[in-house]
Amino acid sequence: MALSPGVPTRNLLRDIAEYPNSYGPLGPKDERIETHRYTLCMGTGRRWNTVQRQHFTAAEVDDVLQEVRSLLRDRGRDSTQWEVGSAAEPRELVDLLLQRGLHEDKEPFAVAVVLTTEPPAASPDIAVRRVETLEEYVAAKRVQNEAFGASPEEAAEHPDVLAERWRDSATILHAAWLEGKIVSAGTCALTPHGILLYGGATLPRARGCGAYRAVIRARWDEAVARGTPALFTQAGAMSRATLERLGFERVGHVHILLDEFGGPAAEPPLRPTPI
Repeated sequence: MALSPGVPTRNLLRDIAEYPNSYGPLGPKDERIETHRYTLCMGTGRRWNTVQRQHFTAAEVDDVLQEVRSLLRDRGRDSTQWEVGSAAEPRELVDLLLQRGLHEDKEPFAVAVVLTTEPPAASPDIAVRRVETLEEYVAAKRVQNEAFGASPEEAAEHPDVLAERWRDSATILHAAWLEGKIVSAGTCALTPHGILLYGGATLPRARGCGAYRAVIRARWDEAVARGTPALFTQAGAMSRATLERLGFERVGHVHILLDEFGGPAAEPPLRPTPI
């Protein structure tokens, strides 16, 4: 990956791609606690929590676990993800956490990828832009929920909650229209180094028509317009090959574990779905 003067170093590119929530902007109800040992990110709702950027010794694992759980309990939260990147310390952190009762997420591994070169243009048959109204926002979220196979309970959000998220979100949502209907959508967040990608999804019936590629291109154009030509994301199994065909390069990886310390009735944590 050739980097021009002023472009972040490869280590920083990797860190941003592995730990996007540690670099993205905060919404009015988000909180981020940064220590010399880890970063704890907390979003809207008590289940949206993740621990990132771990740097401590093996002897400190129990102390850090207790500290993180205490911070979350103080905020009425009883579960969190741990996203352990390729440069995390101690090197055996995943095994140490599993030994202490954490377990793998439903998708326990993602590849950190970065795009620093221009991707293919969108098909002229696809209209793509930012969503501009609450109605478009709701429709785009419905596409994301359907594409990711969200359960009825996960997808059922009160209209007032959706309106609040539309009004207060620190992220941007792009959508692609085919024959006048939204068929693909992707969330992104702006940083001084480039744009973080979340939740890129296309309805099954519209896959293969270029809608996903169009949403990627729209966010690339957004990054270029802001003078920060780079896109970052954690690529899951469903999107990894497509992203690499579009020019994304692997820079690291993330193991994703869950810590549910509130008892058997605790609800599973939530996080922005990787693209």
